[in-house]
Amino acid sequence: MPRIAMLSFHTCPLATLGGKETGGMNVYVRDLTRQLGSMGLQVDVFTRSQDEHVPHVLHDLGYGNRVVHVPAGPEIPLPKKQLAGYIPQFVEGIRRFSSEKETRYDLIHSHYWMSGLAADALKADWAAPIVHMFHTLGEMKNRVARSEAEKEGAYRLDGERRVLARADRIVAATLAERAQLEWLYKANARKITVIPPGVDSSRFYPIPVDEAKQFVGVPPEKCLLLYVGRIEPLKGVDTLLHAVALLRKRKACPKQSVCLSIIGGEPDTSPEVMDVEMARLQMLCSQLGMDDVVVFLGKRSQDTLPYYYSAAQVVVVPSHYESFGMVALEAMACGTPVIASQVGGLAFLVQDGVTGYHVPDDDPEALCEELASLLGDESLRRSLGRNAAEYALNYTWEKVAKQIMGVYEELMGD
Repeated sequence: MPRIAMLSFHTCPLATLGGKETGGMNVYVRDLTRQLGSMGLQVDVFTRSQDEHVPHVLHDLGYGNRVVHVPAGPEIPLPKKQLAGYIPQFVEGIRRFSSEKETRYDLIHSHYWMSGLAADALKADWAAPIVHMFHTLGEMKNRVARSEAEKEGAYRLDGERRVLARADRIVAATLAERAQLEWLYKANARKITVIPPGVDSSRFYPIPVDEAKQFVGVPPEKCLLLYVGRIEPLKGVDTLLHAVALLRKRKACPKQSVCLSIIGGEPDTSPEVMDVEMARLQMLCSQLGMDDVVVFLGKRSQDTLPYYYSAAQVVVVPSHYESFGMVALEAMACGTPVIASQVGGLAFLVQDGVTGYHVPDDDPEALCEELASLLGDESLRRSLGRNAAEYALNYTWEKVAKQIMGVYEELMGD
C-alpha cells in the first residue's frame, strides 16, 4: 500500500473554520486525505502542534489515516511571519516520527510554500517525489495589497521560487493560477497540472429553505445574504458592507427584509485583543447605520455551514484575490446562487448568468446592482440555484481525488 506524507505546516486540517489561518486549504487537506484513504492509500498529515493539550497523533480522518501534530516552536498559534524559523524543527519532528514508526513514504504532498520548503528538506530521506500546491501566491497578494502592511516579504517570494524549482509537480487549482505561476514566477509549464479542489457532496447539498432558516434562526420572511471566510482585507468584506448600505438606501429591497450574516473571525473578543480588520469592519458597520442588519457570527463548524448556505438567498464572495474559492463551490453545491468578484479562480468557478454573477472587485455599486437583481426575482434565484447545484457535481472529491491519484501514480512509477 503506497504511503503519502501530506504536509500542512502552518494550519491543521482539523481546526474549526473561519479563524485567522483556517479556510479552504484546511478543507482541501482534510477531505482529500479522507478520499485518498477510501481509495486505498495510507496518508499521514503532518502539521505544527499549536496546543500541547491536543494528542500528537489523531485518527480523525478515517481509513487508517493519521494527523500528526509535530512540536516545532511554542505549542501555541503564531503569526505566519514567525513560523518560517521553525521549519527545521518541524522537519526533524517528522524524521523522528518516521524513524520511531519505522515508516518510509513513497511521495510527499505539500501545501503552502512553507510546507514546500519542509518537503524539500525531507525529499532525500525517502527518495520520494514532491507534489506541491500553493493555495495562494505571494506575488498575487502583493498586487492587490492596499498598504505596505498587507504585502508579503521577500522571504516568502524567495521561498515560493525555491519550492517551484525543487518540486516534481505543481498542482494549480485553475488555469488562472497556472498562468500566474508561468508569468510571475517563470515556472516550468511542464511541471504544472491543473486540478481543481473538490466538494463533499454528502455534506453540501440543497436543504429546504424553510428547514435551513429554522435551523440557523432566521425568520422565514427575511432575505439572508451570507459571507463565509477569513476576516482580512484581502477578502473585501468592506465592499460587501458598502453594497448592502447602498441597497438599503435605494430601497431596492424592503429594509426590514434584508439581513447579512458574516461567518468568520472572532467578533466577541475584547477590544484589546480583537483582530484589527474585525474591529475596522465592526466600526464601518456602525458608521453605515447597519448594526440592526449585519450580524458577525464568528467561526462556525463545517457541519452547520450547509444550513447557512441553504438558508441564504445569495452567498457573496467579494475577494480581491482567490486562487480558487472553496466557499463559492460549497454554496453552489447547496443550490444557492453566488455573486463573486471576477478575480482568480472565481472567474472560472462561478458561471456568470448561469450559477451566479461576476462583479468587478472593490465595486460596491456593481455588487449592489446584482444583489438587487437577484433579491427582486425569486424565479431567477431558483433557476440559478438549480444550475449551481448541478454544476457543483462536477467537483466531487471522488472525481478530484482520481486526478490527484493519477499524478501520484505517474511520479511514483517514474
